[in-house]
Amino acid sequence: MAQRYKNFLPDLHVIPVFYLLLRESPRNMSKGIRSLAFYILMIVIFGSLMYIIARQGEIMQPDGAVASLPDKPSGLAEGFDAFRRLFLREIESPVAILLLQVIAILLTCRFFGWLFKKIGQPTVIGEILAGIVLGPSILGHFFPEASGFLFREESLANINILSQFGLILFMFAIGMELDLGTVRKKLKETILISHTSTIVPFFFGMLTAYFVYDKYAGHTTPFLSFALFMGISMSITAFPVLARIIQERGLTKSHLGTVTLASAANGDITAWCLLAVVIAIAQAGTMMSAIYSILFSALYLLLMFFVIQPFLRLVGHIYHNKEVIDKGMVAMMFLILICSSYFTQVLGLHALFGAFVAGLVMPANLKFRKILTEKVEDVSLALFLPLFFVSTGLRTEIALLNTPELWQMCGIITLAAIAGKFGGAFLSARFVGESFKNSLYIGALMNTRGLMELVVLTIGYEMKILSPPVFVMLVLMTLVTTFMTAPLVAFIRFCFLKRKKLQEEKMQPQTEGVYTVLLSFGRAGNGRIMLDVAHQMFAAGNRKLEITALHLTVGSDVNPLHADNFEEVSFGPVLYGAQKLDIPIRTRYEISNNAGADIVNIVNEEGFDFLLVGAGISLSDLPADVVVNRSRKFFYNRYLRFLRTPESWFYPGSLLKDKTKVFIENASCAVGVFVNRNFVKANNAILIVASAGDLFLLDYAHTLLKSTRGSVALVNLAATPAQGVGEIEASFARFTSISGQSSVLPGKDLTAGMFTGYNFMLISYQTWNDVSEHRREALQRMPSTLILRK
Repeated sequence: MAQRYKNFLPDLHVIPVFYLLLRESPRNMSKGIRSLAFYILMIVIFGSLMYIIARQGEIMQPDGAVASLPDKPSGLAEGFDAFRRLFLREIESPVAILLLQVIAILLTCRFFGWLFKKIGQPTVIGEILAGIVLGPSILGHFFPEASGFLFREESLANINILSQFGLILFMFAIGMELDLGTVRKKLKETILISHTSTIVPFFFGMLTAYFVYDKYAGHTTPFLSFALFMGISMSITAFPVLARIIQERGLTKSHLGTVTLASAANGDITAWCLLAVVIAIAQAGTMMSAIYSILFSALYLLLMFFVIQPFLRLVGHIYHNKEVIDKGMVAMMFLILICSSYFTQVLGLHALFGAFVAGLVMPANLKFRKILTEKVEDVSLALFLPLFFVSTGLRTEIALLNTPELWQMCGIITLAAIAGKFGGAFLSARFVGESFKNSLYIGALMNTRGLMELVVLTIGYEMKILSPPVFVMLVLMTLVTTFMTAPLVAFIRFCFLKRKKLQEEKMQPQTEGVYTVLLSFGRAGNGRIMLDVAHQMFAAGNRKLEITALHLTVGSDVNPLHADNFEEVSFGPVLYGAQKLDIPIRTRYEISNNAGADIVNIVNEEGFDFLLVGAGISLSDLPADVVVNRSRKFFYNRYLRFLRTPESWFYPGSLLKDKTKVFIENASCAVGVFVNRNFVKANNAILIVASAGDLFLLDYAHTLLKSTRGSVALVNLAATPAQGVGEIEASFARFTSISGQSSVLPGKDLTAGMFTGYNFMLISYQTWNDVSEHRREALQRMPSTLILRK
């Protein structure tokens, strides 16, 4: 031992040398250099010490330790061979396989979700299809080796466990989305619709089971369990998908939307209670042996709703904002969730039912639910649910339907599900007094199944009640009924569109003296600025001004709990501005997958006179937007120019042309695109005319002068008779004679210096395209601008 220390300690004599060198450094050495020197000194000293320890420690190791280690590579070739062996060993480790599976699943689900979103379908359909694509039906059939490596049998247990945990979180979020207070208020109106649209398809499911049981049920499956699962699988409505479809159609606050949502919520609660009973019966085998499971389940529900819920209601009144909801509070909510799921699992009801009930008993305080949903939903929807889709897809082998008879049976099951759900909802809605159109809408919307149906099917499959072929048939039925909802709703809307137009034509004389403006904005602050522009441009016109402020949230996956908050935040500045200007204003909030197309549809179908939209940040000179534009240009010049990426993606002029093209080409009314350059007031405007076709701008300038009592400078860029130079000069002369606050600027070219002193510009869309393409530098100094198309 003494000899070991003797061998080790002499090497430590280097430390005082480095320390003295640093200490004796010049006093005038800068702090940065001294810090760098000290950093290097620490690295050298402790690196040397660790090397000495390693070398001295090797002396102590026994010979057997050296023999157990792999051979040390003697060259680069042998070193690479050792690395390759290590890489091949680790790439097949359970953790690496799981991570690779998650990467493949997330990428595929996001791609298919994006694809179906583009065609106006819920993303859940694309994600379900992605699971089937990664399963034996597509990947396993065409690329068996890749499928065998990626989804090897021994690794599927990890995906199944993670997907089940994700489903628990998802059902918890679904329970929180359901507002029991709203369900109670609408109970008298919706109980007949919700229960009829549950009982009728349930009957159709049991009737179908009666005819298919002999051929398609498992040999050990009792008829009662099979029939009950067939019934419950046809009676489910996907509340989340339905809620988002209603959001996209702008029906959330309408009578149709509230009735449909309340009916679906009531129906979901009923269906999940029925599912709990069905599972209890299936687990026990007979109705008599399931009595004890149902009895203890009733005690569990009494505990949750009469003990836990009152306690949580008190918690919700105290903790209702992010400042006071800490990790301890979130941990307590998750503990309630896990305990509830555990109790229902051991009672034979399945853990998902407990998660659903835990969501239902959460505090009714909407702020509390929003905060908790934010913490749960993003992870469950983005990470865990795609795993469930693939877990389901791996069980869905479409090749099992290998005869015409099986495909015929699949069609019969699908038709029975549609007839039961659509027919039951339609007839009950008509019976309670809904119009024919609304009854069709309710039937189409209630027929949506989506993810909730897959949850039920997975439970039945795992309990070995649903055989693989029946499982595949029901999955395909789920895809068809969910996919058909959006086209069916659009078809119903199309059928009644002519009647709506006739009604609007009859009402048209009542609105002849009104000038209607649709103001569509993105960022909340821009809404108020654009309201000022609309007021200054049109308030002094000959017709009464009526403004509708429209804000769209892009993305069909917006949680209904958050939509009201988005609406409140977005319209706050606009409503405040309208109050200061003392003008009436209507607000309109919608969820959209295609903002441009939806805005055009609103303008054309509702007969607005003018559409005012923002140009976005590409031409803004606000500090934050300038940083974004500079970063965009830098990224293009540095990385994408050599790929011949279109410059219009990164530079303002062409980008504006692309952004507004959908409005310009498809809107049936006049369109104005506003470019915000620190707009305050348009009392010193400049008007650009390049051809006789631009003279319509003078009408807008006349109204603007009456409103602001400011001045307008006229610029004539036309130089040839073909451009109408004579007509323009005559029109300018008449305008200046009528308005004493206008003047004509000399010159036939547009320069950056011409904009000095002006705070607003009027220009036609055609001239803007020419100027932005050939005089881009001049536009860098332009003021706030309104680009108009008559």
